[in-house]
Amino acid sequence: MSDEALSNLLREDRRFPPPAELAAHANVTTATYEQADADFEGFWAAQAERISWGKAPTQVLDWSNAPFAKWYADGTLNAAYNCLDRHVENGLGDKVAYHFEGEPGDTRSITYAELTAEVCQAANALTELGVKAGDRVAIYMPMIPEAIMAMLACARIGAPHVVVFGGFSAEALATRIQDCGVEIVVTTDGGFRRGSPSPLKPAVDEALLECPTVRNVLVVQRTKQDTPMTEGRDLWWHEFVGKQSTQHAYENFPAEHPLYVMYTSGSTGKPKGILHTTGGYLVGTSYTQWATFDLKPDTDIFWTAADIGWVTGHSYLVYGPLANGSTSLMYEGTPDTPHRGRWWELIEKYKVSILYCAPTAIRTFMKWGAEHPEKFDLSSLRVLGSVGEPINPEAYVWYRHFIGGDRTPVVDTWWQTETGMHMISPMPGVTEGKPGAAMRAIPGVVVDVVNDEGVPVADGEGGYLVVRKPWPAMLRTLWGDDKRYAETYWSRFPGAYFAGDGAKKDSDGDIWLLGRVDDVMNVSGHRLSTTEIESALVSHPKVAEAAVVGATDETTGQAIVAFVILRGDAGDGGPDVVTELRNHVSKEIGPIAKPRQIMVVEELPKTRSGKIMRRLLRDIAENRELGDVTTLTDSSVMHLIKENLSSSSSAED
Repeated sequence: MSDEALSNLLREDRRFPPPAELAAHANVTTATYEQADADFEGFWAAQAERISWGKAPTQVLDWSNAPFAKWYADGTLNAAYNCLDRHVENGLGDKVAYHFEGEPGDTRSITYAELTAEVCQAANALTELGVKAGDRVAIYMPMIPEAIMAMLACARIGAPHVVVFGGFSAEALATRIQDCGVEIVVTTDGGFRRGSPSPLKPAVDEALLECPTVRNVLVVQRTKQDTPMTEGRDLWWHEFVGKQSTQHAYENFPAEHPLYVMYTSGSTGKPKGILHTTGGYLVGTSYTQWATFDLKPDTDIFWTAADIGWVTGHSYLVYGPLANGSTSLMYEGTPDTPHRGRWWELIEKYKVSILYCAPTAIRTFMKWGAEHPEKFDLSSLRVLGSVGEPINPEAYVWYRHFIGGDRTPVVDTWWQTETGMHMISPMPGVTEGKPGAAMRAIPGVVVDVVNDEGVPVADGEGGYLVVRKPWPAMLRTLWGDDKRYAETYWSRFPGAYFAGDGAKKDSDGDIWLLGRVDDVMNVSGHRLSTTEIESALVSHPKVAEAAVVGATDETTGQAIVAFVILRGDAGDGGPDVVTELRNHVSKEIGPIAKPRQIMVVEELPKTRSGKIMRRLLRDIAENRELGDVTTLTDSSVMHLIKENLSSSSSAED
């Protein structure tokens, strides 16, 4: 990247200091960083005291067989006990663990005592079905409380759970069941989405045609649709689980006992089964929820607006919040059902104080307009979080202003399925917020930005993001494939974990994430990040969302092609708007970054977790046949874009 382009990209003059009241009572202070830097293992030994151990560990980290880490290895514990029973024993049985809001409007507030009883019933049911410690159980469910109960029941008996997002296909479910050797599946008849019941059990039936190892299927009755049940295999949750005792004697397991396997797509080959173990993961998630969000468990209402099918739901809807004894909101539906103010209505109703969601949702709200949140009282909010991808500076400022009332810190968290916990984030009581920057590693985590040779870059330069030291919630391996684990994450820069993401340091040394290195383009010898150009586009007042790809070009090697969604009041997206946006990018970054083509679209292709599928947009930009679209929320979006391509506006210099 040219010096001129890089210097333009690394500027952000807006600063938002921590609110004085929050800073005065913050969980994390500058001293926290100093303690972690001075005594790495001592710091993580102290964090281990956040949870209850059957046998307290005497060793913090065993890194003798790198890159295979062991944390608190001689300690024993039970994850479900830490999330449930101990809070009941400490007099918090009547405290609400979850406020559940179903999409049709049904509600349920579940106390820690009630959740403990129902998890015990589910644990007894799984035991009756022959599930033993170490056996894998697949969970394929919508966002309902029984999904969390199934996860905790597995944890209680030491059976690693394999949660598969309820929007995935039967084929995707079958692949994961087969790879992990699953014998029991927990699912529902269906769920509600955008006002209508949607069946789920038929996908399980289809998947199991290829999975003869599955003995039983537990089915929660959610929508009460007609549901085929295979005699001898399928059991209704309310009948089989409902008859079980509400008492269950838990067992303590070694800290390195597997807690769950979560599959994440590989760029090539089969999906990767990320293995997380119990002790370090529970320490890492409970610590980071408490630290990153300045959690006050006695008073905060915490809302992670993520599905349990993703790691964000595992770490910050289930294990972190429950280990901390906090109260969470769990919502089944979509942000626009029955109206576009649904989220803000729920925040007002439950007095949510911490909201954690993805930039793609924030940009959608920007597109819909501020009139929706302005109808509701959002004064209960005190911390806002962002997760899933780098947040554009303008989305950050909109989020802080229209949702946070200009009084809330925004914590833009960088982490991965593999890391299990936050790795880079502002600390709301310490950090002066900088829109778009992830800032610096959290206390107890050591990251760096390096060049191709693995040498740390100077401030003002870009490179590759690496993690220098192990961390408690890190993945231990890939299920059944130690070799692939070592090669994928530890071979590019020996001795360091390579996240696969590009990053840059600004003149202050703060870190900006550039997205996957696969999304870095080479335009006439200049390395440009899709994230940077997207941020420039979204900074224009007419643009709500943007996606950028590099398309093969005979002259420049790669050319920049942008797809943009305009805000509601931006007009028709004709040639004048396209020219205006191209010139805006040139002004913000430099002439080298001016898109060859800008296409105005109604929607962008997104996976069910909200990530933009740039691979498919690249297919369109290079006039190829569309690749696999099965993971998209709405596959018709791609065909609409392709149909409109011939009439799209483009311009040449």
